[in-house]
Amino acid sequence: MGAGGRMSVPPSPKQLESDVLKRVPYSKPPFTLGQIKKAIPPHCFERSVLRSFSYVIQDLTIASIFYYIATNYFHLLPQPLSYVAWPIYWSLQGCVLTGVWVIAHECGHHAFSDYQWLDDTVGLILHSCLLVPYFSWKHSHRRHHSNTASLERDEVFVPKKKSNIRWLSKYLNNPLGRVLTLIITLTLGWPLYLAFNVSGRPYNRFACHYDPYGPIYTDRERTEICISDAGVLAVTYGLYSLAVAKGLAWVVCVYGVPLLVVNAFLVMITYLQHTHPSLPHYDSSEWDWLRGALATVDRDYGILNKVFHNITDTHVAHHLFSTMPHYNAMEATKAIKPILGEYYQFDGTPFYKAMWREAKECVYVEPDDRDQSKGVYWYKNKF
Repeated sequence: MGAGGRMSVPPSPKQLESDVLKRVPYSKPPFTLGQIKKAIPPHCFERSVLRSFSYVIQDLTIASIFYYIATNYFHLLPQPLSYVAWPIYWSLQGCVLTGVWVIAHECGHHAFSDYQWLDDTVGLILHSCLLVPYFSWKHSHRRHHSNTASLERDEVFVPKKKSNIRWLSKYLNNPLGRVLTLIITLTLGWPLYLAFNVSGRPYNRFACHYDPYGPIYTDRERTEICISDAGVLAVTYGLYSLAVAKGLAWVVCVYGVPLLVVNAFLVMITYLQHTHPSLPHYDSSEWDWLRGALATVDRDYGILNKVFHNITDTHVAHHLFSTMPHYNAMEATKAIKPILGEYYQFDGTPFYKAMWREAKECVYVEPDDRDQSKGVYWYKNKF
């Protein structure tokens, strides 16, 4: 370097990880939701029917191309190559269909268009095709957004206090136990949540997303839950008819395994957005909506950020303004970072490493003994 110049030393991986794991502030922020909104260009809140549909067409076109190639050419391959081709198809198709899932999720937030009926129609069709009860999930997910990071009222991935964890957790807190837990979570986590409310908010009786009279829903929501069930049943019958016509193995290879990939990514994305050693949770004595909405983290999935329509790396902005369309969320995220300051959390750890680290570090929550705010809970793993 020239006279007086200094070589800047890049931070070490340990320093970077230490910064990422540093606890975010949990006191009332020195800004309001209105101030955050003012920092975002107004056009970011505008929803375009044509632009939203362009993403639907894009994803379905790519999925159709993958389907066409798999069903018309894979059987022509020499047998050893087919063992490679099918897993590639499953992975790629699963990723693209996760993007379709995200668009249906946008519909549930009324972020697809200015017309609620259109959002619900598109969302119902897309989610039903992925065996998701659209209205059932829409209503429970809305309550998740209304109660994020609340230990009493949040809807999903609600961490347990140390006094409430099951005895089995202690014996699963090792590498083998974590592998088993992650396999079950990624393969069965989503259907178990829908059917039995596993990892969801505790209710005073059995809760199920398919039950219109369950405790999750209000009286005026029950008709829509029946519509969701009808959508899932219709697609299930269609799959049954395909299995009769073409064989169960054909349906599993073309549709079933990619759906498992979708479900795995869905659970992973949701888990990693709300599970991080730096994030607080609150009981009723401390919780408020803005602090709860900020208790989430943006993640980096590399090229999959685009495939997943940036639900992965703009989740903080999504929790603050859930009716904002995904194609404006990146611009909005850049605009709010200076306002949020230390309240904004981003973790660029590769998602497969992050999944393992969070499974290891985030076992239960407890208040910090050195902290006077006893209503603020942090992840811990020591028994």
